[in-house]
Amino acid sequence: MFKHLLLPTDGSALSEDAVRKGLRLAKVQQARVTAIHVLPEFHVLTYHTAMLEDTREQFVANCKLQAEQFLSMVQRTAREEGVACETRMVTSDHPHEAITRTAEQAGCDLIVMASHGRRGLQGLLLGSETQKVLTHSKVPVLVLR
Repeated sequence: MFKHLLLPTDGSALSEDAVRKGLRLAKVQQARVTAIHVLPEFHVLTYHTAMLEDTREQFVANCKLQAEQFLSMVQRTAREEGVACETRMVTSDHPHEAITRTAEQAGCDLIVMASHGRRGLQGLLLGSETQKVLTHSKVPVLVLR
């Protein structure tokens, strides 16, 4: 039924669990996957304290190193499952936009992602990227918790 799954990862335990389940689904469906990690933009004025001490180059290098670690986990697990896997790093302040755009550009027919389950004030202030993907995606989304 599904031939190409998009697996967004932020490196969290919930995200890694969703990736593993997405890879098992891909194996059963004989589908391929594209894993994506969205890197944040660098801002001089920020609420993110790590950016205050870094230069743009340091920040970008640190983010790419972290993304490579997250995406290598997906590649390693995909290899173990026998699933074809491509990875992408995209820079955006709006992860949901990068995820939905990548799904469309790559020709994915399903997005498989985790929900951190933020509700109430925390959900309102931090927002839910999963909710935003659900709202804006033209591609079906499978949410795992």
